[in-house]
Amino acid sequence: MAIGAIDSGKIQAMLSQLKAAAQNQPSNPTSLVGGLNGVGKPTSLQPVNTQTKVDFSEALKASLDQVNNSQSKAVELGKGFAMGDDSVNLSDVMVASQKASISFQATVQVRNKLVSAYHDIMNMQI
Repeated sequence: MAIGAIDSGKIQAMLSQLKAAAQNQPSNPTSLVGGLNGVGKPTSLQPVNTQTKVDFSEALKASLDQVNNSQSKAVELGKGFAMGDDSVNLSDVMVASQKASISFQATVQVRNKLVSAYHDIMNMQI
């Protein structure tokens, strides 16, 4: 599998999926939250503000941490299987390994797109 080349079609497909997922979220920043009182009857609904600002660096760090966690989990499962742990199946090891690989490849593609965007911005004339 060649990692050097970037397939822009796959990146565009991923971006369209992310945009579609973002559009499926409610556009109303407040939602109604209620519960049950002690007798099982609904309580009054209270509006709760669910809109929060997400910092790009925090989102990037969280996604990198998630990739790191998936890779660590795959390594742990691999070690457990190699040591003969009966609770670890080969299929679990392979699935975790593939998930870690796919998440790492996606991260590399995002990094490449960010570097490309940086170069495009730096080459713009003011």
